[in-house]
Amino acid sequence: MGARELAEKDLFARHCGITLVHAGKGQATAKMEIQPHHLNGVGIVQGGALFTLADMALATASNAYDVVAVGLTSSITYFKAESSGILFAKATELSLRRTVATYQVKVTNEQDELIAVFQGTVYRKNPK
Repeated sequence: MGARELAEKDLFARHCGITLVHAGKGQATAKMEIQPHHLNGVGIVQGGALFTLADMALATASNAYDVVAVGLTSSITYFKAESSGILFAKATELSLRRTVATYQVKVTNEQDELIAVFQGTVYRKNPK
């Protein structure tokens, strides 16, 4: 299964309004237009929504090699709150080994301001 097909089958990401902008080996960009259901009790985008956006970019970038990759660990650091507009998550491969790969995902707004940085490591199942 290719990365684009995997992204299309991600029902949770689709439910959250996340769409794929770009996919390539070791890289991907996803976007999410902020909707009222993305906001938490204080009126800013809920951390889980940002995490899901970043995770979608990670999944797409890491599965672009036609080898199933699943998350091992991930973390996110939030820098700026948002409550409207469009957010982008751009995944970049930092390290690719036979069974493990690591990615950094930068989440930005429409003005290219840094909202959050996510780092994820994946396990590559049955690599060739």
